[in-house]
Amino acid sequence: MAEYLIRTMGSTELTTVLGWAGQEGWRPGVADAGYFYPTDPQGFFLGLLDGEPIGSISGVKYSPGYGFIGLYIVKPDYRGQGFGMQLWQTAMAYLQGGNIGLDGVVAQQGNYQKSGFHSAYRHVRYQGLSTVEAASSDNGIRAAASVPFAELLAYDSTLFPAPRPGFLKAWLNQTHGTALAVVREGRLQGFGVIRACHGGYRLGPLLADTANVAEALLTALVATLPEGSPFFMDIPEPNREALALAADRAMQPVFETARMYTQSPPNVAIGKLFAVTSLELG
Repeated sequence: MAEYLIRTMGSTELTTVLGWAGQEGWRPGVADAGYFYPTDPQGFFLGLLDGEPIGSISGVKYSPGYGFIGLYIVKPDYRGQGFGMQLWQTAMAYLQGGNIGLDGVVAQQGNYQKSGFHSAYRHVRYQGLSTVEAASSDNGIRAAASVPFAELLAYDSTLFPAPRPGFLKAWLNQTHGTALAVVREGRLQGFGVIRACHGGYRLGPLLADTANVAEALLTALVATLPEGSPFFMDIPEPNREALALAADRAMQPVFETARMYTQSPPNVAIGKLFAVTSLELG
């Protein structure tokens, strides 16, 4: 009788799991493990069959009232045998008591609804190719590191259901990425991050007061890439200005998920959310 064990995973094992995510076509960042894992080291679970890792799930607890499920993967040869359900139950039990979010791929959305999740809106991943454009000299673009972190955290907290200071500080200082902000009239009006991923670059978050600010940030971030590089951004569909921004750049939809919650959707200013940070951690 084969022995199936579920336990918390270590940081190097998370790197392996993100490799699985790459094989699924999810395009994780090349260094995401180093930013994801410290956010909640107890929230990453590995399923092992006779000692061999065959499945994973994350249930990151940002606060007692909010958690997020991601990286729900079972290797193809072991699907349909109940191993994934046990991982699912482990993560749900860990996050019990709070509102739980996830981004569900189309094929699994019905199963998530059976587990008590309700669809809030779609995230649509758009793909574009980088071009080098001249930036306006008065657009207020600057390195995010030049802005007091407390201001960046306060801005992020209006667009994410719980404060995430540790994660955000690391995310803004990526080894394989760039973080920029817009400061106009002495006030922070948005910021964004672009990072290397499997097969290109991922842009997220992209947070901005207005479409004009978002466009300035997008132009500046994409200009840091080698010309002709593929880049991707996951756009919340209710933000029509974000969709228009993608259309103006001839970006194409290539993937979609449903953002789902067990309780009411958190009250965030989605009109300022032009691209989500990640589909794995919310």
